[in-house]
Amino acid sequence: MNEHAAASAYPLRVEGELDGQLSRWLWLVKWVLVIPHFIVLVFLWIALVVLTVVAFFAILVTGRYPRTIFDFNVGVLRWTWRVGFYSYSALATDRYPPFTLAAVPDYPAQLNVEYPQALSRGLALVKWWLLALPHYLIVAVFAGGAWAGFNAANDHGAWSSGGGLIGLLVMIAGVVLLFTGRYPKAIFDFVLGMNRWVYRVAAYATLMTDAYPPFRLDMGGPEPALDRGTDAISPKPAPGLS
Repeated sequence: MNEHAAASAYPLRVEGELDGQLSRWLWLVKWVLVIPHFIVLVFLWIALVVLTVVAFFAILVTGRYPRTIFDFNVGVLRWTWRVGFYSYSALATDRYPPFTLAAVPDYPAQLNVEYPQALSRGLALVKWWLLALPHYLIVAVFAGGAWAGFNAANDHGAWSSGGGLIGLLVMIAGVVLLFTGRYPKAIFDFVLGMNRWVYRVAAYATLMTDAYPPFRLDMGGPEPALDRGTDAISPKPAPGLS
């Protein structure tokens, strides 16, 4: 899963590897199994929101995202993605997610964000509410109620992209798995693409990058490689915002 990591098309990389030996029925009770994770994630997301506010002021003053806060917030996104991949954002593995903010290289779900050496002070004022608004509307369709509360103020607690179109397709995949023992690969690829979009917007909204999320559905488990011949990330910030 790491073969594309060095040349990702966006500073945030979300990857997942579909388990070929999924249980037919385990997905029916995963909502119970992940309760301990949801309890922990409530507090982790509260901390993420508070620390993002701290990072906001640090960016305004220094133009940099404090590295300790950045690593913690990436860890929260990483933990959330592993839980979602195990449960109802993908149902793509039966391997129980670890209780850690750190990267676990051998886990089938990976999330990493490239640390920005400098960030625009001007963009920090507007990107999390104004510039990201079109993406919020799209992500609301993908993730449904899970993102209805993740608004410009980031006043949401523990969050997982398990509602909306993602949740519907994952439930269809679960029913197919129950009766056939197989997870439809086409659904997996589409679901991964939508989750990737959601987490790119999350990283942008929490000020981790100035790269505007592309309006592009990058489907499949591995991250797409960067096409050096195109502008794969985003246009440069508008004049006056740097």
